[in-house]
Amino acid sequence: MPEPPAQIVFYYDLGDPECHLAAERAVAALGGAAEWEPVLASAGFAAPDEPDLTALARRAQSLGLQPLRWPRAWPPDTRDAMLAATYAKQVGRTIAFSLAAFRQAFAGGRDLSELDTVLIAGAACEIHPAALIKATRLRSVADRLDAAVARAHRAGVDRLPGVTVDGEVFAGAGAIEAAARALSEAA
Repeated sequence: MPEPPAQIVFYYDLGDPECHLAAERAVAALGGAAEWEPVLASAGFAAPDEPDLTALARRAQSLGLQPLRWPRAWPPDTRDAMLAATYAKQVGRTIAFSLAAFRQAFAGGRDLSELDTVLIAGAACEIHPAALIKATRLRSVADRLDAAVARAHRAGVDRLPGVTVDGEVFAGAGAIEAAARALSEAA
């Protein structure tokens, strides 16, 4: 009997440039079976070092991504954007919304703490603006985001980006590649 597919979860915060670079590689490296789980970096995950903007720009270029542009306000307050990502997950648009939001922030240089930026990301994946605004104010969406943070901590994720593959944790800048290697070795 064939083995069941691996359980893969990708944990990220939309305001983290390392998460942006990881997200751009996640679909190809982890396959379509990965669950994308938005979590707040400020909710007990190890604070990332001050980003080395030059190194991040070189990595983005080496990955064939659009040149990085930094939002004026740094670091951004991503709570509403992460609530929107949590809602996007509820309606089956997690990856599309998250990639659109990452690209607005890090390719467009837009501030994720501004509602317009979040609405543009929502429009890119056909989420109605009124629904997105309402979702960011619902207690049930906030509870889902809090529950996702708790699941990430229980899984052993201590910094972002984080990936779990059948309970094995990979975190930080090389998480996607390490998780992809583990999947390849298991196959």
